[in-house]
Amino acid sequence: MGDDGWDVVVVGAGPAGSVAALSALRARPDARVLLLDRARFPRDKACGDGVAPHALDVVTALGVPGLVEDFRPVHRLRLGYQAGWGAELVGTAARASRVVPREVLDARLRDAAVAAGAVPGYRRVRTLRTRLDGVVLDGEVQARVVVAADGAGSVLRRALGLRRNAGRHLALAIRGYAPVLPHLADEQRIVLGRGRLAAYAWSFPVGDGRANVGYGEVLAGGRHPTRAHLLDRLDELLPGAGAEGIDWRAHHLPLSTRRPRQPDGRVLLAGDALSLVNPLTGEGIYYAVLSGACAGAAAVTPGDPGRTYRAHLAHLLGRHLRHPTTAARLARRPAVVDAVLRVGDADPQVFDALTELGLGRGLLTPRILARAAVAVRSR
Repeated sequence: MGDDGWDVVVVGAGPAGSVAALSALRARPDARVLLLDRARFPRDKACGDGVAPHALDVVTALGVPGLVEDFRPVHRLRLGYQAGWGAELVGTAARASRVVPREVLDARLRDAAVAAGAVPGYRRVRTLRTRLDGVVLDGEVQARVVVAADGAGSVLRRALGLRRNAGRHLALAIRGYAPVLPHLADEQRIVLGRGRLAAYAWSFPVGDGRANVGYGEVLAGGRHPTRAHLLDRLDELLPGAGAEGIDWRAHHLPLSTRRPRQPDGRVLLAGDALSLVNPLTGEGIYYAVLSGACAGAAAVTPGDPGRTYRAHLAHLLGRHLRHPTTAARLARRPAVVDAVLRVGDADPQVFDALTELGLGRGLLTPRILARAAVAVRSR
């Protein structure tokens, strides 16, 4: 099949892109879908590797059940400050998450898209030109619709004239793999920093004797933290967790607090390219697969693809996204965080609500807001 006949070209074969291809073919099995990436798979990708059950629900609904069932489920979450610094929340999630290296997750999703009928291609896309009847990439690849799932530094987003995230709307994180510490082998551990800017370290057990460990912080004031700074902060918040760590990679997280408006037309932004990263947790895989599923379906639906996609995504995520944005502002006050952690540790319903807020499409509940308000008034 030549490059002049694609119904959908997806740029980027990460979770957002591969799921977009799956979704387009699920909605229209005869669609001609090209799935492009600059890398050969399997390939590593910097990430915390936590896969919430919500993301797997989306993939299962697209006909790919049991994608990562061979990875050990992790139910227990411990969230708080270093010992002696403040409150801590410990709970058991109603539904387990799994820690799946992106080298595995992305390859499996891409393979599923190819098995469904997507045609794989290898290209670093550099230019985009829109026409009334379609889109042209690099002057030669033609499509009726393009799904831009090309990540935090999206070339296609810039080609549309949309600015990249900056300042408080952008985070930088470093991730590696290290032997899991014995006391962290059965839980996802997140340790918050007590500074002016949001920051935290994590240890997520993969289940094979390793943990995905890392540290991330929100950027502001033109700061560009060094690798040494990031690793020092990891060791400060989680002493020893990064010892013997390998495969260290840094990556940017474009937070959902500054999202571009999806334009009308034939170019659909998904995942990190649309700044869909939870500002509280840095979670982006669920948003990626959900937006990818919406984009793929919109790409093969009659009418204006951009308008259709924007409306569908607003219906699913619009109300939710306002809540982590509000929570991120409140979280700048340590007294608020302490109060919420305490009530979440004591109240399973609040724990569940916080989990949904950070990993799914949850909202700030009246109980969470009431405790936060009490903390603010007491300062």
